[in-house]
Amino acid sequence: TMEELFKLRSAAIATYPMYRGLASLVGMELLSLEGDTIADEIATLARHWDEFDYFFVHVKPTDSYGEDGNARGKVSIIEEFDRELPRLLNLNPDVLVITGDHCTPTIWRAHSWHPVPFLLHSRWVLPDGDADGFHERACARGTLGQFLMIETMSLMLAHGGRLQKFRA
Repeated sequence: TMEELFKLRSAAIATYPMYRGLASLVGMELLSLEGDTIADEIATLARHWDEFDYFFVHVKPTDSYGEDGNARGKVSIIEEFDRELPRLLNLNPDVLVITGDHCTPTIWRAHSWHPVPFLLHSRWVLPDGDADGFHERACARGTLGQFLMIETMSLMLAHGGRLQKFRA
């Protein structure tokens, strides 16, 4: 479980059954949602903020709109998340990661092999003067560059001060 492997009390906020099932398999507590908007997900996270060390919040519509070929819908859901982001930052997380599990270009209406953007916010992140936004090209040029997603937990734990040694 997440607690056994990483010493993290973890919770999942997701509406899609597959992600709820995976979260349950790794021992995350499944939090109930009242509604299905990003605002509802963030409100649930805020209500439980002091109970957990780690939250997985899944936003399904970005993928669904990609599969439907609905670029406007995909943009609107990303903009909705952008509007809610200050509520997350006001909780003062030690680490905040925003990423995807895969790309879903609307022009293809399917998943693709392209690298996903990865944003890691922490007081320990080295500033990057070259980053000009949060999108695939900017992230590829960022401090972290491109890496395998298997490195994600180590990066999050290191930036949260929860590792004694990194890659040792």
